[in-house]
Amino acid sequence: ITPNRADLFSMNGTAWEVAAILEEQPTLPSFELVESDTQTADLLTAEAPGELAPKYALRVVQGVKVQDSPLWLQKRLWNMGIRPISNVVDVTNYMLLQYGQPLHAFDYDKLPAHDIKVRHAYADEKIVTLDGQERVTNPQDIVIAAGNEGLMFAGVMGGASTEVTTDTVNIVLEGAVFEPRAIRHTARDQNLHSEASTRFERGVNVEDTFTALDHAAALIAELAGGTVAAGRVVAQDFTYVAPVVEVTVDQINHVLGTVITVAEVAAIFDRLFFDYVETNGKFTVTIPARRWDITISADLIEEVARLYGYDNLPATLPTGATTPGKLTVKQALIRASRHTLEGLGLDQAISYVLTTPAKAARFALHAGHPIQLDYPMSQDRQQTRVSLLTGLLDDVAYNVARKQSDIALYEQGRVFVSDGDTTQRPAEIEHLAGVIAGNWLPKTWATPAKKADFFVLKGVVEQLLANYALAQSVRFEANGAREDMHPGRTADIYVGETLIGFIGQIHPLTAKEYGIGETYGFELNLAAILSLPKNKTNYEAISKFPAIARDLAILVTADTTAAAVRETIITAGGQHLHDVTLFDVYSGTNVAAGMKSLAYALTFVDPEKTLVDDEINAAVAKIEQKLAENHHAEIR
Repeated sequence: ITPNRADLFSMNGTAWEVAAILEEQPTLPSFELVESDTQTADLLTAEAPGELAPKYALRVVQGVKVQDSPLWLQKRLWNMGIRPISNVVDVTNYMLLQYGQPLHAFDYDKLPAHDIKVRHAYADEKIVTLDGQERVTNPQDIVIAAGNEGLMFAGVMGGASTEVTTDTVNIVLEGAVFEPRAIRHTARDQNLHSEASTRFERGVNVEDTFTALDHAAALIAELAGGTVAAGRVVAQDFTYVAPVVEVTVDQINHVLGTVITVAEVAAIFDRLFFDYVETNGKFTVTIPARRWDITISADLIEEVARLYGYDNLPATLPTGATTPGKLTVKQALIRASRHTLEGLGLDQAISYVLTTPAKAARFALHAGHPIQLDYPMSQDRQQTRVSLLTGLLDDVAYNVARKQSDIALYEQGRVFVSDGDTTQRPAEIEHLAGVIAGNWLPKTWATPAKKADFFVLKGVVEQLLANYALAQSVRFEANGAREDMHPGRTADIYVGETLIGFIGQIHPLTAKEYGIGETYGFELNLAAILSLPKNKTNYEAISKFPAIARDLAILVTADTTAAAVRETIITAGGQHLHDVTLFDVYSGTNVAAGMKSLAYALTFVDPEKTLVDDEINAAVAKIEQKLAENHHAEIR
C-alpha cells in the first residue's frame, strides 16, 4: 500500500475501494451499544492539548471477564497475521483492522490516578512497554499519563503497568487521533514501529474514531460480559469540514490524453460515492473523511484514471523538438576513467557510502569531518565516508575471506565532507580509488607470477593520468605522514602544485585490522582533476627518421629520487628528447657509502630530419650540466 492510500489499512476503506471497482454498494458493520446508569464522567477525567491529540475520548466497561476470544474472532485475527491474546485485547485489534483506528485498553484498577492526560514526555522517564522492554523517553515523545506518571507511548505501544490481564475487571478504552509527525518521531526515537503507529503516521478516518470506540465497547460487553458506562469522556474533538476540490473534464482529458465525457466522469464519481455538483463540465467535489489523501485536482484526475482503466489510456509518442544525447565534460571524464582502469585489469566495485566512525575518518584527502546520521541503519553504517579506500578494503577483506587472494578493484563515487556546520549540506566530491593485492600476473609455464607492488599500481595511475592529457606535469612525492599508509611506501600525487591524491601500501597494522595481507591502494580527487587545464589531444605521426639512443649513468646521494632526476633530464633535454627510462639502480661494491648509481636510457627523435651526433652530444652535455647543478651528480 502506497503511503498516500492509508485508507486501505482498514477493511472499511478496502470495502469502499472494492465497491468502486465492482460498481457495488458496500455494507459496513453495525452494532448496538447498551449503556448502564453509571456515568463515565464520574469514573475518570481526561485532558489532551489539541496540538498533540485533535480528538481524544475515553469509555469505561465494568465487570468484564477476561478470557479467550470466540473462535470466529481468533480466526479473523490469525488470518490477518495478529496473534489472539484475550477477548478485550482482541476486540481492540479487531477494530484496528475494521476501521483502521487504533484503540487501547487500560486496566482501570491499575491506574495510579483516574485523571488521564496526553502530554509530552519528561526527559528520561522510564516506561516498560508491552513487549517487556524498559524504554527511556525523549522530551519530544508523546505519552499517556495518569497522576503525572507516564503509562505508555501514545499511539505507538501500551505500557505493562496498566496491561489487561485475566485479573482485570474494569477497563478504560481510549480512542484518539494523534499528531502524525509526533507519532513518527516517537516510533523512530524508540525504534518501535507498531500497527498503531503505522496508521497514525499516515492518518486515520477522523469520523470513525469515536464510532470505533463505541463499537469496541459494545463488542467487549458482548464477549466479556461487562456493562458500558454511559457517555464518553471527551478531552478534544472537532467537527470535520469536508474539503471541496474542483476539476474540469477538459483538465482530465488534457492530462490523460483521453476523450472522456462528462457522463463518464460523473459515473466514476458516483462509483466512488463522492458528492459533487457539475456545471458545464466543471465538477465541484466534496471529499469524504475516509479519503483524506485527496486534496487537489490532480488527485481527482488520478481517481478517474484508475477507474477508467490505465489500459484504456491512449499510448502516444512524445511530441516536440528532440535533442541528441550528450555527455557533459564531467561525465565523459568519469566514463573514460572507468574504461581505462578496466582496460588495465581492474574490476569495478560499488561499496556502501555509510561506514563506522573509526573507518569514516581514514585516508582523508580533504579537511573536514564525516557526517553522523541521526538514525543509522546499523552500528556499521553510522557515518558517511570521506574516502573510497575504506569501502574497497572491506571488499578486499570480503574476497580474502572467501579464498580469493588475487584482487584488483577500483571504485568511482562521491565522498562527503562537512566543515562542522550542521545547518549546511556537506560537500559532495567525486573521487576515484583502486586497490591491488596478491598476484598481479598469474604464474604460467613460461613465466613466474608477478606480485602486486607499489610500482605496478604506480604504472596504472600514471597511465590513467596520462590519458587525462593534463597540461601540467605529474609528480610523486614521498610522504611518510599519512595515517593508515605505509610510511616508507607512500607518495602524494601532484599535478603542478595541486595535490590530487596519494598512492602507496596500506599500513600493515591497518591491513591486519581488516584481515588482509599486503595491499596497495590509490585515491584521486576527480573533482580537482576535472578543474585542471588540459592539452588538446592531437594525432602525431610516427617519425620517418631513425631514433638515436644514449645511455647515461650518474652517481647521486641515496636520498635523491629517480623522479626528480628524470624531471631534470626532461627539462634540460630539449625538444628532440622523446623518452627517458630508468633501467638500472645500483648501490654496493665500487659505489661510495650513502650513494647510488642510476642508469637512464635516453631516446632522441626529430620528425623532420635525421639527427647528427653533434646535436645529440650537445643535448647530453646540457643534461649532464643540469644534473650536476641540481643534484650534484657525478657522470660515470
